Amino acid sequence: MSAVKAIVTDIEGTTSSIAFVREVLFPHAREALPRFLQEQHGRAEVMHWIKTVAEENGLPASDLDGVTEILLQWIDQDRKHTALKGLQGMIWVDGYARAAFKAPVYEDAYAALRRWHSAGIPIYVYSSGSVPAQKLFFAHTDHGDLCPLFTGHYDTEIGGKREAGSYVRIAGSIGIAPENLLFLSDIVEELDAARDAGWQTMLVDRREDYPQARTGDAAHGHARAERFSDISAL
Repeated sequence: MSAVKAIVTDIEGTTSSIAFVREVLFPHAREALPRFLQEQHGRAEVMHWIKTVAEENGLPASDLDGVTEILLQWIDQDRKHTALKGLQGMIWVDGYARAAFKAPVYEDAYAALRRWHSAGIPIYVYSSGSVPAQKLFFAHTDHGDLCPLFTGHYDTEIGGKREAGSYVRIAGSIGIAPENLLFLSDIVEELDAARDAGWQTMLVDRREDYPQARTGDAAHGHARAERFSDISAL
């Protein structure tokens, strides 16, 4: 096995619990979205995403009610659309600023991230959440501001997480050969795509998030760890 020269990690279900996103962040964004669009649609960065949603669905950008309805449906469907993620990230800025919540990072993940950073291993994030939302998350954790631990961030603007081409592009952006990159995720289909692109992979299979262990065929042949402390190759 080639030496790992950089690590790319998912967030939800990997460094942090699935429950926080689904039970805290998503409901907060859903409740705040209609008012946010009405009050903030004049901002260029907000209108950019409104136009994206409107154009994809054959609506004029002025139809805020129609765009809002579509976005709320996407939240309910857990659709990982870049426009939705971008708008959610903006809404979460206010929640974090008011200390309405803090982002939980598993203790073992926190310890490993610090250890890898101290060892000089570059760490990147690749998440379906927008890059601004990722930075917000790690700036307001229950362990403090963890942003200095990360070298860079990627979201679905570079491509879908279940598409091998996304990992090819990330490897090119990082400038490290795919066989020297390790991707950590709780989603086997994402790991499949990374492996197809030549990466090393690790299934993070936490009992807190997945009570039924995924072993054998369920792991799709990926190396498996229940905690970051089980990742002993680094």
